[in-house]
Amino acid sequence: MDKRIYLLSIITFIVGLVELVIGGLLPLIAEDLNISYGQVGSLISMFSLSFAISGPILLSLTAKMERKKLFLIVLFIFFVSNMIIVLSDMFVFLMAARILSAMCASLLVSLCITIASQISDDSYTARAIGLVLMGVSASLVFGVPFSLWLGSAFGWRAPFLLIAILTLVLMLIVFLALGTIEPKKNLPLKAQIAAIKDRKILLIHAISIVFFTGHMTLYAYLTPFLQSTLHLSEKSLSLMYLLIGVFSILGSLLGGYFTDRISAKRTIISVLSLFIITIVAIPLFKFSVVLFVGAILLWSLLSWSLQPAIQSFIVSCASTTSDVHQSLNNSGAHIGMALGTTIGGTIIDSYAVETNALIGGTITCMALIVAIVTFKLQRN
Repeated sequence: MDKRIYLLSIITFIVGLVELVIGGLLPLIAEDLNISYGQVGSLISMFSLSFAISGPILLSLTAKMERKKLFLIVLFIFFVSNMIIVLSDMFVFLMAARILSAMCASLLVSLCITIASQISDDSYTARAIGLVLMGVSASLVFGVPFSLWLGSAFGWRAPFLLIAILTLVLMLIVFLALGTIEPKKNLPLKAQIAAIKDRKILLIHAISIVFFTGHMTLYAYLTPFLQSTLHLSEKSLSLMYLLIGVFSILGSLLGGYFTDRISAKRTIISVLSLFIITIVAIPLFKFSVVLFVGAILLWSLLSWSLQPAIQSFIVSCASTTSDVHQSLNNSGAHIGMALGTTIGGTIIDSYAVETNALIGGTITCMALIVAIVTFKLQRN
């Protein structure tokens, strides 16, 4: 496997940290700036919305730029956006910086995914994408505990300062190690729009949206779920999140491995089927700590095993427009996260938190149905 894949994975991890870092800092920011929790929470929702919208657009606008040069420019803007947050004490500047940061993060993640498939041999494509997505999954999983620990010790601006410093280090490494990567041949806008209209590709994007909607219905409220079922202390909860993070990272790697070994179609169907069974079974295993924790960890493993298979399937189905579609799929995943968080919040306010797992499984059944329909259409 091309060693530059590991650098791309590091990039996705660093830039991915900014997405959920606010979650662990919410009370600290609200108190320091004398604003409501809702206002601080909008820094997360606007980030996700900006991330989802800007990725495909920016990737298309920068399609003709040499990739190493583009990386350096976007990483510098990403550095500036985080420094604005560090130095700002006004909410309006924080919001503007978060939107700018989200745009940079979205383009960088999209670049990493598309370049991973571009520089890898065909036999390693899914594993390369899985390794890059491992950086994303790791950042999303560890973002909240990372910000909580660092923010509590040194103030809420500390995580953003560290991310800014790490970005400068990344710029140096990219300059020295990435090498020149020419962009793929740019398709006319008309051809890109026509590719987006492809029914089978649209259904693949729908799988990501629906799947992450089901996943986040429970994951966004995992803390109260674990506290109500296992009655965990703060220390035990931190350890649980660490284990969940490790299994999520392994899921990205295994998803890529099995996609290369047994095909993307079989991996997608297998992961979705197992995921549905696992998430629905989680609350049923409350009588046994071993079975309950085991189900949680398997659920975490499966939650990030799907994307490498989907991204690989997109490359195989639309090789000439894969850059656009890979970016769109990444945006779709974030739309699903936002939807799942909203649905989960509505459920937890009205019912027991265990209901979130059942609803999440039901939603994921829809993703499985879409996958089956998609593969049947491909055969026709």
